[in-house]
Amino acid sequence: MKRSFKAVLAAGLSAIWLVACSPSGQRPMEVDKEPVDYVNPYIGNISHLLVPTFPTIHLPNSLLRAYPERADFTGDRLNGLPLIVTNHRERSAFNLSAYQGDESGLSPVVVYSYDLEKIKPYRYQVYLDEANIEVDYAPSHQSAVYALTFGNEGDSYLVFNSRNGAMRYADKAVSGYQYLDKQTKVYLYVETDQEPVKAGALSTDGLTAETAAEGENAAIVLAFAPEVKRIGVRYGVSFIDEEQAKKNLYREIAGYDVDVAAKKGRNEWNNALGKIQVSGGTESDKTVFYTSLYRCFERPINMSEDGRYYSAFDGQVHEDGGHSFYTDDWIWDTYRAAHPLRVLIDSQREIDILNSFLLMAEQMGTNWMPTFPEVTGDTRRMNSNHGVASVIDAYRKGLRGFDLEKAYIACQKGIEEKTLIPWSAKPAGWLDDFYKKHGYIPALKKGEKETVPNVSIWEKRQPIAVTLGTSYDQWCLSQIAQELGKADEAAHYLRCAYNYRNVFNPQTRFFHPKDKDGHFLPDVDYRYDGGLGARDYYDENNGYIYRWDVQHNVADLIDLIGGEEVFTAALDSMYNTPLGMSKWEFYSFLPDHTGNVGMFSMANEPSMHIPYLYNYAGKPWMTQKRVRTLLNQWFRDDLMGVPGDEDGGGLASFVVFSQLGFYPVTPGMPSYNIGSPVFTEAKLDLGDGKIFEIRAHNASPENKYIQSAKLNGVELDQAWFNHEAIANGGVLELEMGPKANKQWGIATPPPSADPLPE
Repeated sequence: MKRSFKAVLAAGLSAIWLVACSPSGQRPMEVDKEPVDYVNPYIGNISHLLVPTFPTIHLPNSLLRAYPERADFTGDRLNGLPLIVTNHRERSAFNLSAYQGDESGLSPVVVYSYDLEKIKPYRYQVYLDEANIEVDYAPSHQSAVYALTFGNEGDSYLVFNSRNGAMRYADKAVSGYQYLDKQTKVYLYVETDQEPVKAGALSTDGLTAETAAEGENAAIVLAFAPEVKRIGVRYGVSFIDEEQAKKNLYREIAGYDVDVAAKKGRNEWNNALGKIQVSGGTESDKTVFYTSLYRCFERPINMSEDGRYYSAFDGQVHEDGGHSFYTDDWIWDTYRAAHPLRVLIDSQREIDILNSFLLMAEQMGTNWMPTFPEVTGDTRRMNSNHGVASVIDAYRKGLRGFDLEKAYIACQKGIEEKTLIPWSAKPAGWLDDFYKKHGYIPALKKGEKETVPNVSIWEKRQPIAVTLGTSYDQWCLSQIAQELGKADEAAHYLRCAYNYRNVFNPQTRFFHPKDKDGHFLPDVDYRYDGGLGARDYYDENNGYIYRWDVQHNVADLIDLIGGEEVFTAALDSMYNTPLGMSKWEFYSFLPDHTGNVGMFSMANEPSMHIPYLYNYAGKPWMTQKRVRTLLNQWFRDDLMGVPGDEDGGGLASFVVFSQLGFYPVTPGMPSYNIGSPVFTEAKLDLGDGKIFEIRAHNASPENKYIQSAKLNGVELDQAWFNHEAIANGGVLELEMGPKANKQWGIATPPPSADPLPE
């Protein structure tokens, strides 16, 4: 006898739920678990302060994403059922509401009480307890299927809503669109396995005989006979048109069987996550690892539909030429580790993504490399132009298939012609001219009013963040010029790459805001000053974090700060400098600066490389200790197991690399810093049969220190290795122990930028 959906959930989910969301996150050992079985989408669903993670149901990098629409995970209400999330972290476009009862109770979006929710990357199940409706859902890449089971007596209804657009019912299907902005629409096409007894538009006066609706909360209602207790709903989505949404549906989902779609989705996830196989470690370690890896596949999304794609960068539909077009990538977050991770395990997708960036640059008409490409275009959020880092990082690690000369021009134009002002897409102006002449962005004196056009009243100039970020971008540009044989331009941009020196204060040994007259601002407190988000000087983080924001030239930074001993003492001091005030006071002006260990913030991307900097200063054992401590403190298998805004792989990629035992401190420099592996063995599938293996003998929570190492069978006495050594596969073998071998790894520091040209 088959057990009902509700009975199965009631019997098994309460225990799973308690384990998945418990503070310890400990799970019993299971036999033959596959990678996707370790994914817990609930990790981080309650935020420490700002934006939580979302339990996203989708296939890897797919156009269609969905998650329950609720105000907060701690509540017990759902706002209808999701159909598609467009840009990362935004609310759903469209909405589906299942309803049973008197027709007068219909509304564009039904608010539900719910229970027994179960989410896997490839499936969503929930019981709407007050409504007595069981929901089962599975997505494909551009389509999805629902099974809705109604438990009460009476007529059943489905409400399809566009929050701002149009909906209609014709030829036994619901279709429509929703505006995302003035030029970008998302389209929907829906079929049901049961024919409604009537269909109509929902108005403020109730259900009408009209079969079309337009405007805000445009809603079409399908009414079903009382004997209909189970309704299958399948739908396709598109950014091209309704007909393409229909094609997407028919191409991907043949019927109304959620099990079939879920099985396909499960296989796709195992193929994606299975590119990295780990053994050893605890079940909780594996859950954190594979959940973090799952987060790295949430974006960018593949916009290609049957060889065509809509681009918001020019508002047109294009042929994709056999190469998928990707968007929704916040490069300020993802260049650091998410792009380098994809270079290793998903190189063809990374090539397509870089080519997509170049197409965006062309389509925008400026040929400026994008910085924050989204479904609705490039929002130019945050600061700097870090797409250049992803270009040179991929090229230096052997990826081809994109035009490096074309990329160089787009990156150069993005830095030279577009303003460096944060959150602005305007052409270069006075601040940019000042930077080119003086090598830094000037800060306003305390009380001085902003007079430069296009500087946001909220985002400010961010002079230190922009100076340091642009110095790094110009180093990346110099490396591309070098690859292209442009010797003079390579030398010019290498000189620019040292511009961070112009804002280094030798008295305090911090990067310090300087006014337009060349004077350091007086009385700057590196913990607190800079206003909301420290944006008057820095960005989202304080001066303690930006002290280390010279990814491309750590060796020079060590010299500036005073040598290896002073440098490592300064790192130690950061981790041990208290907030100096209550948490509520501190976070009232630095809300992104969570996950604190002293003045260090594990919650924000500019911090991710900092624990690895001990490797450059003769103390690799401190990197090993600090990385393991941070992983244990801040990344856990529980509802608050992410310390800050995860940003769709931005922070999760740090966890993936760090648990594996290495990290790309400097994208664009083809080398990796060694940390402390959590697992005794890990295998990365690099493609074409090439496997990179990390064997960490005796690795455990106690045995976190490297005693000795071999790379490809040769003794390794440095805390880093080149990409070239593993590009065709290889083995990094580490002997681990409970106490530090302070002599290991100090023979040669990791590479830094070339010296200043004469």
